[in-house]
Amino acid sequence: MRQLPFFCRGEVVKGFGRGSKELGVPTANFSEQVVESFPSDIPTGIYYGWACVGNGDVHKMVLSIGWNPFYKNTKKSVETHIINTFKEDFYGEILSVAIIGFIRSEKNFNSLEALISAIQEDIEEAKRLLDLPEHLKLKDNFFHLPKEKIVNH
Repeated sequence: MRQLPFFCRGEVVKGFGRGSKELGVPTANFSEQVVESFPSDIPTGIYYGWACVGNGDVHKMVLSIGWNPFYKNTKKSVETHIINTFKEDFYGEILSVAIIGFIRSEKNFNSLEALISAIQEDIEEAKRLLDLPEHLKLKDNFFHLPKEKIVNH
């Protein structure tokens, strides 16, 4: 995956509203403009890395890039599940992500239960991989750059 690591930041916008409610996994969604800025040759699928909301702490994350075939989306989306509990929504905040690894390709599921199970497995895999020394060292590199070194999408 020659595009990785991939660094991105953008405003958190309202998504489809099913992450928290239907899947039990809240996600932060990027705008269409940010989604369109991703390299066209980055494969759809599930990724892992680091995320930071505003100037807050850096947390582990798992991220989906794609069409969400179970829901038959007509627009590509980038949805980030930050592995942390937040007290409130953060729509309008700037989300910064460092995508550092690939977990699996996007796929369809026969049931909501199978989708939820796969998401939980992805989260556990991301947690495990992000504890590796080579991934821990990437945790702060992007998030604490001086403002003049940052290119916003």
